[in-house]
Amino acid sequence: MVSESTATYERLAPLDAEDATLIEGLPGHGLVASIVVDLLKDQLDLAHCGNITSDAFPPVTTFDDGLVQDLVRVYGCGHPAVMTLQSDLTVPERAFEPLSRCVIDEVADDLRRAIFIAAAPATSEEQLGSVTGIATTEAVRDELDAADIPIADEHGVVGGVTGALVRGCYQADVPAALLVVRSHPQLPDPRSAKAVIENALEPLVEFEVDTTPLDEQAEEIQQRMQQIASQFQQAQQAAGGGEGDRSFRSQGSGMYQ
Repeated sequence: MVSESTATYERLAPLDAEDATLIEGLPGHGLVASIVVDLLKDQLDLAHCGNITSDAFPPVTTFDDGLVQDLVRVYGCGHPAVMTLQSDLTVPERAFEPLSRCVIDEVADDLRRAIFIAAAPATSEEQLGSVTGIATTEAVRDELDAADIPIADEHGVVGGVTGALVRGCYQADVPAALLVVRSHPQLPDPRSAKAVIENALEPLVEFEVDTTPLDEQAEEIQQRMQQIASQFQQAQQAAGGGEGDRSFRSQGSGMYQ
């Protein structure tokens, strides 16, 4: 009989705030959520509050600035009352449920609400950075309305670890909002991360951060891709081929993760 995996929260420091907002930033499509919380951690000077460990996590070691660190970490501060949930690697499916239970059972006591970020592939350039909101309660939906965040009006499914966390909050009556952002279908997308911060998180959580570094990241990515496209086109021309299709390809609009 296979034993059920569990996850445990190791609290390193007390959160110097009450009724905090948890902002989830686990790796997903376009790395949008990860880019968002990385910037928030730096700009808001969030302290390392704790780690989440589980036998369901990959058997790897991650490190930063010469020091080994746990795979999944929680950061927070006193003002504004913000916590972030971050990971260096994609969380495997077998860890979805234990991680969700740990967040609900051991972290949620410090929370007033949680905000999750799910990126979905854009099918056109006009869609890039557009944000819609989904709420677990009518009160949270009212907060989205007050922040001028359009409410999703279509049916859909939220998959991955974000879906498991949102479902955990819904079942445990932890107020939560899901922000669905349309991002580049293939590349890391700092500009869509910027749109989430400026058009959704800042009005919801009432903080201000400098998003200029995301413009710089986006410019670096664009320059690299232009170089690759140029090299690819030259190779095609040398081989007698035509210009490749660089348009966005539809990958469906109802499944987010």
